[in-house]
Amino acid sequence: MALTPDGKRAVSASIDKTLKVWDLETGRVLRTLEGHSAGVFGVAVTPDGKRAVSTSEDQTLKVWDLDSGRALRTIEGHSGCVYGVAVTSDGKRAVSASSDGTLKVWDIAEAAPLHETGPVLPTPDTGSGRDVEDVAVRAFTQGGGSSQFEDKTP
Repeated sequence: MALTPDGKRAVSASIDKTLKVWDLETGRVLRTLEGHSAGVFGVAVTPDGKRAVSTSEDQTLKVWDLDSGRALRTIEGHSGCVYGVAVTSDGKRAVSASSDGTLKVWDIAEAAPLHETGPVLPTPDTGSGRDVEDVAVRAFTQGGGSSQFEDKTP
């Protein structure tokens, strides 16, 4: 679940393959986002509150327009369930974590990989990999944004 920066909406992820955008003042569902082919496990909202990035058991991330409910792009590249996602403070990159053991940094606008770790997750210390959003953000920021990642930029 993620909140928009203005605190007016929440976006929830569901095993039923959807996300829901909720109005926090009325408690009503504003729209249901459909497009993943398997359960949705993670969601993050961009700092401008206009887009959301979701992760799924279908091994993809999707970028959504929260006003229209449209899927803007699908990001592929993991070989396992994608459990967690975080969006950078500039809203340009997403960091995803997957059961394939990798963290990947994506250019959201281009749906292109920028960096990735080697297989580091899950480990006995991190468990199933479901609590990887904090690990992803910590690894990305402590690595200065790239030093702990394999550079995939052309």
